[in-house]
Amino acid sequence: MSASPTEFTMPGTARVGRVALRVGSIDRLLSFYRDVVGLDVAVDGDEAVLSAAGEPLVVLHEDPGAPARPDDAAGLFHLAVRVPSRAALGDALARIEASDASLTGASDHLVSEALYLRDPEGNGVEIYSDRPRGAWTTTDDGVEMDTLRLDLDDVAAAATGGDAVPAGTDLGHVHLEVTALDRARSFYVDGLGLNVRTEAYRGALFVAAGEYHHHVGLNTWNRRQEASGAHWGIEWFEFRLPDRATLDDLREHLAARGIDVSPDGRVVDPDGIGVHLTVES
Repeated sequence: MSASPTEFTMPGTARVGRVALRVGSIDRLLSFYRDVVGLDVAVDGDEAVLSAAGEPLVVLHEDPGAPARPDDAAGLFHLAVRVPSRAALGDALARIEASDASLTGASDHLVSEALYLRDPEGNGVEIYSDRPRGAWTTTDDGVEMDTLRLDLDDVAAAATGGDAVPAGTDLGHVHLEVTALDRARSFYVDGLGLNVRTEAYRGALFVAAGEYHHHVGLNTWNRRQEASGAHWGIEWFEFRLPDRATLDDLREHLAARGIDVSPDGRVVDPDGIGVHLTVES
């Protein structure tokens, strides 16, 4: 049965596709994403596509005149590259330790293990692997997550010497800095139909399609006050829907809520961040 104009739940098979960043210099970023993160790089003029085994994950749009992101602007907290095994996470740690990049954090989130760093233009990047879903703890309030110290020695011991991310790597989630959680909830939960998965972190909300731990993280930790604009940082990210009927239902639902959807499926969240609604090919 199709969703009514006032009801829509994002199917559990929906997923995050690509994320697009406006950058000042592609050349400044390529070695980081190729040699440290481990992505394949294809450059065409002022655009670069960063992929994992043929799966595009990150699009860089070069705008040499764009300013750095202001301290008060909403935008990207981090993009999250999900590798399919702990061995691949160990390989990522080895690449980081062999480079000039520095970890900004390393956390055991119960549902996943994660390494954090920043690219040369300050964009947050997480590389993580999920624990098996059978090991996740869920309650009536959602999925249990925490931020505990990650045993880096143990992760390093799992490494196999890979110099690139393996097949099966994707963009597991995006984490955004927003100006107000209530407006973000209205858009992502009431509008896009994502499920609230946890509100255990003060000043944050984690939402997902289906029962994943989160496809979108939203936080107000750094007290951003202005919408995202034409500066360095995130331009848009993609949500891939299972079929055309789902996209049509979501279009109708968003239109009923007064949210404009472009003919090619683009919407803008309350903080000026684009969301591209596409269909799996």
